[in-house]
Amino acid sequence: MTTNAEVMVGVRSHDDAEEAHRRLEAEAAGPDQQTQYTRGALTGYLWALGRGAPAPITGEATDGPPNLQALTAEVAAATVQMGDSTQRTVPRDYIHGVRDALAWVCGQSETPPRP
Repeated sequence: MTTNAEVMVGVRSHDDAEEAHRRLEAEAAGPDQQTQYTRGALTGYLWALGRGAPAPITGEATDGPPNLQALTAEVAAATVQMGDSTQRTVPRDYIHGVRDALAWVCGQSETPPRP
C-alpha cells in the first residue's frame, strides 16, 4: 500500500505539497488578503495535487495528478506568458503565482510562494 508520504508531487512529497498549499491558503485567507499572485499559487498547487483540471496556464488535460514533465512544461509556459503580454490570457501576477508554486513543486526553487 502506498501512503501520501511516498507519493511525489514533482520532486516534493505529497504531504509537503499539501502543507505548502494549506499554509498559503491560511496566510491568504479572506478577500482582503488574497491577491492575483496567491490565487495563482493556490491554483498551481491544486493542479499539481491532482485536484484541478485543466492545467492552469496551457489548459492541457491531465488524468489525475500531472507528472514531472507536465509540471515543468507548465512552468515553462507560465514563464513565456509572463515575458510576452500578447500570450497572456489572465493577469501577470496570477501567472507569476502559478509559476512560483509549480517551480517549487518541481524543485526549481527552494522557497514556496508566500502572500
